[in-house]
Formats: sequence, C-alpha cells, structure tokens
Amino acid sequence: MGCGSCSTGGGCAPAGCKSNGSCLTGGCQKMEVHDWLSNLDMPSNYKPFQIIEVKFKGSRKEFFVNHDDIYLEIGELVAVEGATGGYDIGHVSLTGELVRTQLKRRKTHVDQVTRKVYRKATEADVEKWKQAKGLEWETMHKARTLALDLKLSMKISDVDYQGDRTKATFFYTAEGRVDFRELIKKMAEAFRIRIEMRQIGMRQEAGRLGGIGSCGRELCCSTWLTNFKTVSTAAARYQNLSLNTLKLAGQCGKLKCCLNYELDTYLDALKDIPDRIDVLQTEAGIARHQKTDIFKKLMWFSYANQEDWIPLKVDRVKEIMAMNKRGEKPTNLKDEAIELKTTTVVEKVHDYENVVGQDSLTRLDEKNRGKNNRNRNRNDKNKGQGNPKGQSQNKSQKPQDKPAQEQPQRNQQQRQENRPQQNQRPQQKPVEAKPNEASAKPQAEGTNPEQRRNNRNRNKNRNRNREGKNKEQGPKPNE
Repeated sequence: MGCGSCSTGGGCAPAGCKSNGSCLTGGCQKMEVHDWLSNLDMPSNYKPFQIIEVKFKGSRKEFFVNHDDIYLEIGELVAVEGATGGYDIGHVSLTGELVRTQLKRRKTHVDQVTRKVYRKATEADVEKWKQAKGLEWETMHKARTLALDLKLSMKISDVDYQGDRTKATFFYTAEGRVDFRELIKKMAEAFRIRIEMRQIGMRQEAGRLGGIGSCGRELCCSTWLTNFKTVSTAAARYQNLSLNTLKLAGQCGKLKCCLNYELDTYLDALKDIPDRIDVLQTEAGIARHQKTDIFKKLMWFSYANQEDWIPLKVDRVKEIMAMNKRGEKPTNLKDEAIELKTTTVVEKVHDYENVVGQDSLTRLDEKNRGKNNRNRNRNDKNKGQGNPKGQSQNKSQKPQDKPAQEQPQRNQQQRQENRPQQNQRPQQKPVEAKPNEASAKPQAEGTNPEQRRNNRNRNKNRNRNREGKNKEQGPKPNE
C-alpha cells in the first residue's frame, strides 16, 4: 500500500484501501509505531498527554501541542501551525503515552514543543492541500529549468508545498556551496509564493525518491532506515568483497548501507584468524596465502609453479607460524591438508502421479519431428532408386522448368532405362499416340544440341522396340 509521503508518489492517501490514510494499518507510514496501550483501560484520574506526533511528506515527523484537547485518532488529517506562519496539513501518526517515549528517543524536551494543533482538517482544507500537492511536480521541473539557465551546479530533487499553499520548500543536492539568491528571486516571481531552499545529502535524496535496490527489494532508506551511519571500504575488506565501486555503490552513489549489517558478525569471526599472514616456510618451499574462509576457519596456501591449493585449519596455521618463529619448518603442507567434503546432488523423487494423463508438453513437437524425418527419408529413397511416376511427370514438363544441373543426369538415367538389357526380353510399352509425339517436338526444338542428340537417340530406341514387338506378334490377318 503506497503513499505519496513514503516516496511512491501521489498524496498521503493509500492506493489500496482508498481510505485517505485513516485505515489505521500504518501502510502509509515509515517506521510504523504500534500503539500497544490503545486497548488498555486507563485510570480514572488519568489526563491524556497533550503532545501528538504528526507525519508529513518525506517521512518528516514533528510534535505539536493539543491545547484544546481535540479527540484525535491515528491516521486523521489535522491542521497544525506552520514553521514560518500559516498552517500545514498532516496525518496523526502517534498519540498518547507513546509520544512521551518518542520525545525521549529523539532527545527532545516537552518544553521545546511550542507549535500547536489548530483543528481537524475540513473539506476546504483538504481540497486546498490536494491542489498544492498537485503543483509539486510541475513546480520542480520549472525550478530545474531556471537553475540550468543560471548555470548553477545543483540538482533540485523534490518540492514540498505547505498545506495553505503559501510556501514551498525546495530540496536540492550539490557538491559544495551554491549562491542561489538570483534563483530565489526568479522562482518567487514565477510561482508567487515564499521560497525555502534546503540542501540534503545523496542518501537523504535516495530516501525521499525511493527505488528498487540490487537485492530486488525497496530501498532501506525509503522504508525503515531513519538514521544513516558512515560506511567505509574497510567493511568490504573485512567481508572479503571485491572493491568494485559499481557493485558496492547504491542508488545514491555512495557505499551501500547494508555493508554494515553483517560487519559485526565478520569482526567476531575474524578474532580467531591470524592477521597479516602472507607466507609459510616449509622444507618443500615457501607456501603463499591465497584465500580464507572466515566462518569455516579454513585457509588455502599454494607453492610456486603449482596450481593446486592446500586447505589448512586455522589452528594448524598458527602452529606452523610459531614453528617458523623458532626456526623450524614442517616437511610439506600437502601431507597435512584436510579433506573437503564434496556435496552430491540427490534427485528427489516425487510421490505424485501426472493427472494430465502422462502427456508431455512437447508431444506435438515430437510427432511433427518424426513426420518430417519420414518424409525426408522417403525423398532420399526416391532420389536414389528412381520414381517411375515422377519420370512420367518430368517428361511432360517443359525443358525450361528443369534446373540446368539436373538435366544431364536425368538424360543419362533415361538412356539407361530405354536401353534393353542383355539376355532379357524387352518390356512391352504402350504405343504412344501421335499427338503426344507432335507435342513433344516443339518442346525439343528450342533446346541445346546435347538435348537434341538425346531426343534423337530416344526416338531410335523407341522405333527399335516397336519393330521387335511387331516381329514377335506376327503379320496381321489382313496381310
């Protein structure tokens, strides 16, 4: 459930329940504080704590005094006194005795809270507040254009309008001090409001804008992190991380805050591992340190001109270091290397059946693949043995339709088929009609000399077959 004040855009109304921030679930609040005293019965002479906590855009929370003892609940919109006059609109984030605890945590005394609560926000207040929030995006881009025209080395990242639309606070980042007096004059003329410029750091800017980190989760600074601690490259060295700025830097361009999360655990584990160890002297030669597994307490060494690394326990490395200080050397580290357990991946057999009917998702692809293979084998077989049916079709085709490379091979096959084999009676062929012969002549007229020669040989063979057939049948009765 996102909210405009939690760096996700919009207003303070959650996008899910449409209850305008009064759903009491804390979904639009950063670092929600659960009121565990709300269901408890207070003493009869108990006087409610007059100070309340109000939340504004960008996880900004401030304390106000409820002099009129207005009954307020968490999530309600209230009109409170502004910092420099006027009034502002915010959500009540905490009431009751827990506010006293929050004051102690922030080291704020009760007497320091002077601004007061005016009233519950009316419909006119809410409408004016929504109009002011709608102008923030356009105002920010216009302010950026004015800063570019003045060639100021600054980046305006966010704008926060006051609830009465009389003042706007511009948040910007810059490497050094910026003289923005001329910029304030131009912005006052353009927007007709009071201008306040506030410089913030890169981490605060990322917390206000929000985003997704390299871990796939929303940024810590925009969800729950309230105070920023310094992060140094020593935290990456202790955790054996490569000093690559592209991997160690976050969205803000600084080192990731999560480098400090596990640093204490690594420091506790490094207490038992010897520091500043480079080589171990042995009778087989000098062994150099390659890497260390901090939590398994293993150290790897290798000899010169050898690729294999020798794992040793930390306790044994300490003993060898003490021996080297006394001038003693072990024989060879390979004899003292420990055996590392290799993990074998066991395939888990599931005890359920396929309710789809044992059908594979690729069953259609396998059928089509088998059909294509059968068609390909059939075509190869026809090419090797010859297809009579295909020959008759080729005879009726025009010579222009045949490829130039296949014509000599086909003519040679036709000559072999028309030639009678030895010691074998020639096959009887039906007598072709004269119109077919006449139709074959014009097809052969426009061919090359080799085709003409083939056609003449074919006609001679055809005539010989006719003469042999007539002799076997004998003379006709009329003759």
